[in-house]
Amino acid sequence: MRDARPMAQLCTRSPARLTDPPWPVRRADAPRSGPHRVAVLALDGVVAFELATPSRILGSAQEEGEQPLYDIRTCTVDGGPVQTSSDFRICVDHGPELLAGADTVIIPASREGRLIIAGGRQPAGVAAALALVRPGTRMVSICTGAFVLAAAGLLDGRPATTHWRYSEQFRRLFPQVKLDPDVLFTDDGDVLTSGGVASGVDLCLHILRRDHGTGAANLAARTCIVPPWREGGQAQFVDLPVPDPGGEGTAPARAWALERLREPLALRELAARAGMSVRTFTRRFREETGLSPVQWMIRQRCYRARDLLERTDLTVDRIATEVGFGTAASMRKHLQENLGVAPSSYRKTFRMAGVDAVSADRPRSAHVATV
Repeated sequence: MRDARPMAQLCTRSPARLTDPPWPVRRADAPRSGPHRVAVLALDGVVAFELATPSRILGSAQEEGEQPLYDIRTCTVDGGPVQTSSDFRICVDHGPELLAGADTVIIPASREGRLIIAGGRQPAGVAAALALVRPGTRMVSICTGAFVLAAAGLLDGRPATTHWRYSEQFRRLFPQVKLDPDVLFTDDGDVLTSGGVASGVDLCLHILRRDHGTGAANLAARTCIVPPWREGGQAQFVDLPVPDPGGEGTAPARAWALERLREPLALRELAARAGMSVRTFTRRFREETGLSPVQWMIRQRCYRARDLLERTDLTVDRIATEVGFGTAASMRKHLQENLGVAPSSYRKTFRMAGVDAVSADRPRSAHVATV
């Protein structure tokens, strides 16, 4: 029979864990001993998959003698239960005081991140909790957890990434952050960020690899039955919408260029389409896209090449001509630099078995190019 007591009464700390106090704060000059302490901060509306990722990946890492390499604990901003993004709540054994003794703090995606997206402000409870983190503590975010770090000023002037779907909002709210939405994760020493969902697995494996070597990361990956390193390096392989041809700024010129990727396109020609001088066009272009016109054009040709590799049986040489790279060697170089993978490997990964390739003349999807 289902227990009719309210959730607040069901979500209580286990008596067995009441004797498990938060970690004592280590002095800055004290040598570290014991497992690396990882505090996972569960905010309201936390995504359950990403909340569990650090415990599942890092928690599977052991040294000889089966001693855990990481002591992973979960906390909330007030020590109480929190609602997940799904239809259940979770109970934790620790409040924000846990953060003061952590060596690494991980912030998964949550509804709090969405609130920051909407208003650009850090919720008061979150700010107070993060204020307890000691200087020098390694800070990590998964997916939109990057909004929490950015709102706290922890990403200023640093490289970072987040889920590609929210990259425009992120760039608008935090222009001081060096956002790269096309990678699985970034590592800037004591601050690391990852893209959406499964890229948290890649980041945790990277942390394990960095802390304890490739062997430890490979063993953890085998234990969890995940690849230790995804082919394609760090590329997110995202699909982003095309610019509005009736929009303002450089959008019409970008939309015009996307229809002519096969042709050599000069910067002066693009600037003329936007009715601007080359200097003004270049400045506005970077402000709107985060890239120079040349970088943007290379990226669009890579996106178009991806589309043709997925949907057609065209040879690599033909695709290189169709997208404006000219030669197969040039296309291989740019795909390797932008996606971290060769054309043949990309086609092998993303071509679905049993699906017939289509003609290259069929109109392409409207979700191939970045804005």
